[in-house]
Amino acid sequence: MKKMKRNMGLTAIMAAWILAFALVAAPIRAEEQKADTSNMEILREKFHADKKLVVAANMDLTETEAKAFWPIYQEYQTKLTKINERLGKLIMDYAENYKSMTNDIAQKLMKESMVVEKERMALKELYFPKFQKAVSAMKAARYFQIENKIQAIVQYEVAGSIPLVQN
Repeated sequence: MKKMKRNMGLTAIMAAWILAFALVAAPIRAEEQKADTSNMEILREKFHADKKLVVAANMDLTETEAKAFWPIYQEYQTKLTKINERLGKLIMDYAENYKSMTNDIAQKLMKESMVVEKERMALKELYFPKFQKAVSAMKAARYFQIENKIQAIVQYEVAGSIPLVQN
């Protein structure tokens, strides 16, 4: 029963995250459409609140662990949000250049994409030891599993909504 609650909660947060990224990727399908900034901010805040609830439900933290874990979690999320915003900008740049793509633009966008991936990995490498000091290595690994599952589903949905570069 507890495992089912976790899976349902994780599914709900993934759906919210997918929706958030679908809104960012939507201009690719309707290039002239601009997302409403205030609605996006509300969605982002809701996502972060829901995500925290899912993480809490899946981490099984003791009171002592929670006191150490949540400040690190907040720091990590703040930095992760900046990386995700950079990814969102990259998607928007791709959308703006989709119909007029050149080799130079494609190269620039791919380089930026690789930088974003490296930043995401560097952030994980920086924060895993911090989480491991706050909670056990197993719980730190569990936290990153949750993050990775959410990211994998988001990447799948975003990839499905972004058309391939055309010659």
